[in-house]
Amino acid sequence: MSRRNWLLLALFAIVWFAGIGYRDLIKTDEGRYAEIAREMVASGDWLTPRLDDLKYFEKPPLQYWTTAAAYTVLGENEFAARLWPTLLSFFGVLLAVYAGRRLFDATTGLIAGAVLASSLLFSAMGHFNALDAGFGVFLELAVFSFVFAQSGDRRWMLVAWAGLALAVLSKGIAALVLTGGTLVLYSILSRDLSPWRKLSPLPGLALFLAIAAPWFVAVSLANPEFARFFFIHEHFERFLTTVHGRYEPAWYFIPVLVVGALPWTGLFLQSLSSLWARQGDGFQLQRFLLLWCLVVFGFFSASGSKLPSYILPLFPALALLTAVGLTGLSRKALLAHLAVIAFIALAASLFAGRVAMLGENDTAGAAAEGYALWLRIAALLWLVSALVALILAIRERRRDAILSLAIGALLAGSGALLGHQHFGHFMSAKSLAAAVKPHLPAGVPFYSVRMYEQTLPFYLDRTLTLVDYQDELAFGIAQEPAKWVPSVAEFEQRWKTDEDAFAVMDLNTYSDFVARGLPMREIARDSRRIVVRKTT
Repeated sequence: MSRRNWLLLALFAIVWFAGIGYRDLIKTDEGRYAEIAREMVASGDWLTPRLDDLKYFEKPPLQYWTTAAAYTVLGENEFAARLWPTLLSFFGVLLAVYAGRRLFDATTGLIAGAVLASSLLFSAMGHFNALDAGFGVFLELAVFSFVFAQSGDRRWMLVAWAGLALAVLSKGIAALVLTGGTLVLYSILSRDLSPWRKLSPLPGLALFLAIAAPWFVAVSLANPEFARFFFIHEHFERFLTTVHGRYEPAWYFIPVLVVGALPWTGLFLQSLSSLWARQGDGFQLQRFLLLWCLVVFGFFSASGSKLPSYILPLFPALALLTAVGLTGLSRKALLAHLAVIAFIALAASLFAGRVAMLGENDTAGAAAEGYALWLRIAALLWLVSALVALILAIRERRRDAILSLAIGALLAGSGALLGHQHFGHFMSAKSLAAAVKPHLPAGVPFYSVRMYEQTLPFYLDRTLTLVDYQDELAFGIAQEPAKWVPSVAEFEQRWKTDEDAFAVMDLNTYSDFVARGLPMREIARDSRRIVVRKTT
């Protein structure tokens, strides 16, 4: 690799990893997954995941394990909590570069990596403590390795099986449905059965089971209730019903993809027709990758549970297809696209204040104004990069134009993400926990009344006792009902008999308790929650 490329890689790494410890962990996913890993370290039990000391079987444990390992080396902090998804997404960008180089040429590889790193949704989720980045990158490894194996080197097929196993350990068996569905659909539409002969099913399945099966077997033996909840409730019921309360219309992911793929959305749409066309005889690479994108998009669109990050697995393939489409794009079409992006960036800079106000109602004011400034700067970076790209494209420097836009979009996205810390005070319990910890003796009961703030246990470095609240912890409560308080009346009785106790609640609940004369003294509060201590 040339000195210039090493320099680009180093600068990319600095931008990608800088700031992941700057922002507070925010509700809901970041607090949840940081806390599960913290409890693994605290308890020493790395087999049975627990959230707030209750069994939590919604997802497999790979990210919990890696985050817990990071805690033991780096301490329990925001950097360690976000390190795994950030590291994996960084690897995903490098893998896209390698895939482009191996399947096409060096320029295509560089552009594929640049497109992926600067795509809005991929970049954002790569710096967020959730399971989607890991799931998507391991599926990227599986899909690209499968494609590499079609050229004759079947060792790549074993890598594909390993990637699939790690995807299952990251988020579940949806990985099998997505990959299997794509292969079946490709075989039918392309009338090509050759990929089936290169699956290496016996050694591949053996490797898959060696990686993925041990934890599922061990946790099922230790927890007989696991299998039904994980495989039936968390997969089939989640997909077929609205049990998780995340129902959205079938078209939900259309605007998510349009916005999430910026600044490359238009370029991909322009190249769709050419991507489907047959490319000689044999395995149809572009068609397979396009079908992968469609299967991921269609599968989650049909699901009864939807969140924007669910379609993240299609982005690496989308980036590679976009890079391929760019090589055949006319100069006029490229200029038109860059002009549109410059206009969008200009509009974003003008309306940054209104965008910032889209946060929660109680975050208006100084926080929104502060975030608006970050958004304006980010939009201006994006605008400048688009204008530079326009000049470079006019001068027939296509690759440099694309890289300019990618660099600007990456920096703009990073700035917008860092600026979101203005809302961190409202979406995190870090400051609340910091005010409480100096007053909190070890072993004292700490109740969470009619609520569960996901980031509070992590920042308090301890679990809470839920009162009259279940939500996603209902399964764990059903297994160990003695660990919660089912009613406010029972809480009041416990509060009166406890020698010392703390509780967190919303402001209205606190007002009701004060009106009823329950002995409690305020320790700390923020705009939504208050922590109290029993008075004697």
